[in-house]
Amino acid sequence: MRKQVRALFSGSVQGVGFRFTAERIARHFDVTGFVRNLPDGKVEIVAEGDETVVKDFVKAVEEAMSNCVRQAQTSWSDADGQYFDFGIAY
Repeated sequence: MRKQVRALFSGSVQGVGFRFTAERIARHFDVTGFVRNLPDGKVEIVAEGDETVVKDFVKAVEEAMSNCVRQAQTSWSDADGQYFDFGIAY
């Protein structure tokens, strides 16, 4: 079953290549969606795909950026299929 996750990362996550790292990691997973900086200093990832694959993707991003992430929050819902690839949103 396809699911959607909204993951919010806080800490020193802007200006450290977080978005580019997430986009690079996404190429290795069958996920669609986006990553973007938020005005409050957090980074948001919205990703859709098979639930296990999405979990593994978010975990891989969190591990790759672990020196910058202080906290990660996730919320899950059913995928709505509106994304066709994964990229950086501005």
